[in-house]
Amino acid sequence: MDVPTLWRVALVQFAAVAILSIALALALPHDFFDDWGAIAGPGAWMLCAAFTARVLGLPLVPTLIGAVLAGLASLVAVLIHLHWEGAVLAVGLFALWCARLPRAEPLSG
Repeated sequence: MDVPTLWRVALVQFAAVAILSIALALALPHDFFDDWGAIAGPGAWMLCAAFTARVLGLPLVPTLIGAVLAGLASLVAVLIHLHWEGAVLAVGLFALWCARLPRAEPLSG
């Protein structure tokens, strides 16, 4: 396991999820999340995972598989109304998964 990658993945994914969550909360009414949160949340999570893969040079498909598995694990927390605790759990599990993946060159700018 690559510990520096673990921390990079955790930081990038957590930041991406936080920024996107805040942007969506500011842009959309609360009712949107009541009606569409079950679709918007996982979609946003996967979008952030794809972003993390791109930024850190991780292979896309295995990264997205890890995001799905981590998201499923966090679903238990969401079902017992611990949404943000579930997000933290998902980020940790996702980072552990990604730390085992081979890396290409990260995106440089």
